[in-house]
Amino acid sequence: MDGWILKEGASRNTCTKEAKSPDTADILSGLGGKPDGARFICKATALAQHVQQHCSSLNTSNLASWPRGDPHLQTVSGQLCGGYGDTVQFTRENLLLKDGGVVALDWAVGTRHDDGGARKRWEPRREHQLGRKGLGCFTQTPPVLLLIPQSWGGMTPHLKMLSQEAMRQGFYVVVFHHRGTAGSPLCTARLTEFGDPSDLEEAVAYVRSRRPSSALFAVSEGSGSGVLLSYLGECGSSSHLTAAAAISPVLLGQLWFETLMPPIYRWGALFHRKQQLSRYENSLRGILDVDRALGSSSLREFEEALFCTSAQHQQQQTHGSPPLKGLAPSLAWTLGERAYPAKDWDGYWGRNEPLRDADEVAVPVLCVCSRDDPILPPASTLPLPLFLSNPYFLLVLTDRGGHCGFTQEEVRAQDEEEDEKRWSHILVLEYFRVVADFLKYEENDETSWRRSLEGGQSAPRRTEAPAVPRRRRTNVMRRTKTQSTEHSDDAERGTFTWKRSYTR
Repeated sequence: MDGWILKEGASRNTCTKEAKSPDTADILSGLGGKPDGARFICKATALAQHVQQHCSSLNTSNLASWPRGDPHLQTVSGQLCGGYGDTVQFTRENLLLKDGGVVALDWAVGTRHDDGGARKRWEPRREHQLGRKGLGCFTQTPPVLLLIPQSWGGMTPHLKMLSQEAMRQGFYVVVFHHRGTAGSPLCTARLTEFGDPSDLEEAVAYVRSRRPSSALFAVSEGSGSGVLLSYLGECGSSSHLTAAAAISPVLLGQLWFETLMPPIYRWGALFHRKQQLSRYENSLRGILDVDRALGSSSLREFEEALFCTSAQHQQQQTHGSPPLKGLAPSLAWTLGERAYPAKDWDGYWGRNEPLRDADEVAVPVLCVCSRDDPILPPASTLPLPLFLSNPYFLLVLTDRGGHCGFTQEEVRAQDEEEDEKRWSHILVLEYFRVVADFLKYEENDETSWRRSLEGGQSAPRRTEAPAVPRRRRTNVMRRTKTQSTEHSDDAERGTFTWKRSYTR
């Protein structure tokens, strides 16, 4: 397996191509020369080379040193008490789902600025002028950025800063809130499993219908990567996303739940989840094992009590009653296996592991991780073979940054907002611009090639053979066709996509 690895302190045009997959320890041990260096680990492809050459943030991380760079200080400030205030104004939209549930979508509509005194004023979002090109390489229609919070929900200071920076760069920002979180009502007796992307799939389709001419990008925060990666895997080439990114992602869900995190974070996450569950305690008591969940002392016990071992579920199976109370048979068929609680812990992760369908992902995903993350398992457990073999997965690994922190060194500037920017935010937004530029170039190149063939003209000789094109699927399923069959099927329909660039 070939991989591009950007070494810390190297120029953007310098990269090392490995003839074979290096050992995990060898890769991680090489990240100790420069403390704030970032290492780019991925398969050698045209897209990877383009990102490496044009993402200047990969070489200018400038991550903060101690004490501002302390991983616990960065994690707490980004997740709990950043003290940045509500700098972005949102308007809420409740989306009704197929099963009768509701998820909340918060659209960013303005930012708050200081008039020079104690008074604050809200400034509405400035739309792009007609006929004027949008941000960077994007079209006249501004792109949409979908933000996915932690699995326990809520807007953290980290996400608020990302929203503000994205709006400043011209994105439409919308936040997807998990079912029953962030003040959204729980209208059904069904909670969202860790890797269940069904709610996100409906939300993405709705956002796409709202902004059909805009490029759609998504960023997950921490454990929010569970639904994002699952969505990309289950939808495959039918995904509406142009590109995605995950900051401090949970790549191995079962391992994360089974690894005890420091007490302050474990009890904080448990308190947050138990507080949400207690709001619907009476409604869910006859369906889920609420008492056991509220008495749990770890995230694993909490998750297992709600989705794996329910006395009510055993009683329903004995009497042959429906899988979930009030759930129509047709809807139960649509939900599939998730209409029933998992039989055991291993079975739960068999259907919810974020990377279970990694081979189906068809859009580039950038994962930004730090070795000193106090919430995630050690960096030695990262699935590096995935990034070295799958052309759609890109990894940026730093020596420090905490969990969703990545604070930069203080820069002397007149603009006070400069100190509140996070390096991961700058990198992710620049990555989206670079990917959009790459895809736009490839799409134009492919269009010119097809026009020359349709016009009967002699086409220029191509130096590289395109990879097998993929056809957009109308439903979610695993591909069963062989490559040769799929290729001939697409040729008959005259379809061809620019995704050839990832695999050459």
